[in-house]
Amino acid sequence: MLDLETVGKTALSAAREAGGILMDRLGKARVVRQKGAIDLVTEADLASEKAILERITGAFPDHAVLAEEKGSMAKESPYTWIVDPLDGTTNYAHRIPLFTISIAFAREADILFGLVYNPAMDELFRAEKGKGAFLNDEPITVSGVGELSNSLLVTGFPYNLATMLDELVERFGRCLAASQGVRRLGSAALDLCYVACGRFEGFWEQNLHPWDTAAGTLIVEEAGGRVTTFDKGPYTPYEKQILATNGRIHDMLSSVLTAEE
Repeated sequence: MLDLETVGKTALSAAREAGGILMDRLGKARVVRQKGAIDLVTEADLASEKAILERITGAFPDHAVLAEEKGSMAKESPYTWIVDPLDGTTNYAHRIPLFTISIAFAREADILFGLVYNPAMDELFRAEKGKGAFLNDEPITVSGVGELSNSLLVTGFPYNLATMLDELVERFGRCLAASQGVRRLGSAALDLCYVACGRFEGFWEQNLHPWDTAAGTLIVEEAGGRVTTFDKGPYTPYEKQILATNGRIHDMLSSVLTAEE
């Protein structure tokens, strides 16, 4: 039987090392390429991912890995590590301290462990399935707000936003009108963790990748929140829509998101 304690220790050591790399290069890492018009890759992304993958493959050489820059490292294993070495690269490139390292561990499609680390603020969120969610080893829970009108929301826009701008703006406007306000941080992993610890009541976004949400989704659920697609369908990190809330406003926010669909 797999020892999840060793999984957690490996993820933690990898995240701490990668966080040190990101902080050492903050303000100095150059952009090495653009995956799209507004989708950047820096030297720090690559160095962070290299350090994380060395830790993981050194401890678990038989496990599969899905990483943002490296892609899929397939193995004949039921276990997969899902890694984003730098979520919020644009923030990082502009020296905005809202960026994270996200590491999740799954058995088949079941996320068993998730960790999200913001090294600039030294905030480490983690969860193991069935054992609750934590911020720097203190238990966290979602907020108790029960009305959408009293809720602070957060969202993000996909890199291909130019192809769906009207749809995104209309949905944003409906949510802005229905809530206390809407923020945009630039890191989906961090958005999810802020829902988990009660800083936001809800988060929605579309066209994300598994490494953006795999860890954060588990953290939200273990903190007592709810995660689905916009129309309240089952969510996995391979879905193209995510709605994460404190649970209390979930139906209300889902109705606003799908009002014109």
